[in-house]
Amino acid sequence: MHKMIFLEWLFLTIVTCDAAEPWQLGFQDAATPMMQGIIDLHHDIFFFLILILVFVLWILVRALWHFHYQKNPIPQRIVHGTTIEILWTIFPSIILMFIAIPSFALLYSMDEVVVDPAITIKAIGHQWYWTYEYSDYNSSDEQSLTFDSYMIPEDDLELGQLRLLEVDNRVVVPAKTHLRIIVTSADVLHSWAVPSLGVKCDAVPGRLNQTSILVQREGVYYGQCSEICGTNHAFMRAPGKIGRLLSPLWLSRTTQDASHPRSKLLQRLAGAVWSRGARQ
Repeated sequence: MHKMIFLEWLFLTIVTCDAAEPWQLGFQDAATPMMQGIIDLHHDIFFFLILILVFVLWILVRALWHFHYQKNPIPQRIVHGTTIEILWTIFPSIILMFIAIPSFALLYSMDEVVVDPAITIKAIGHQWYWTYEYSDYNSSDEQSLTFDSYMIPEDDLELGQLRLLEVDNRVVVPAKTHLRIIVTSADVLHSWAVPSLGVKCDAVPGRLNQTSILVQREGVYYGQCSEICGTNHAFMRAPGKIGRLLSPLWLSRTTQDASHPRSKLLQRLAGAVWSRGARQ
């Protein structure tokens, strides 16, 4: 019995969840092409930075060794070197240019928005929680796919849930589907960010910002508000669950039971998305 509980806890917290780990120094596993591009660009630039660091340290140590006051008690009177000054101006400029080319390509690709996404989700920032709205499938106030998402207090956490990361209502979307996220705020500046998805979009009152994502694998992805928005800024989380786009039932399985208050609405959304994905 205890072994099964441990395996369930291990599966829930490690296998299906993309969250920060204790003493983590690197990135979370990429779940979108944009995040994979960010990680690859970081690694490529970091490789050349290491080479530059070793080269500069070698020059520094060599200068300290050869120009020590005991070795050269009479210093040289040369104060200018035109050639070396030209070189150490041109070479860094060339290096920055080679860094800028892939950086701009990645920035422009991140700024592109899908013209015809399968789902449009509106994230509204409040002090201190998020409100989500599946705008494409709202027919009336009674059938509105709008809900609030609050962080679960530490005392109410269940087995396998992560402290200071879990919320009561997760955003549920299909995998391998183009999604458009519209972000705004109802009070102050917020920022909707999910590290594994490579998304960080400011929520500005009176303004609609949008971004597109294409999640390539299933899982539970944890995010947060990345703008200092007040006293409870640290408790403003944004987890989402990515399901497989197989049939109209994939969203209903994310609820705890058939009596879930959003079960029928989620099934209606799943049917619409599935039929649209089948046509595409």
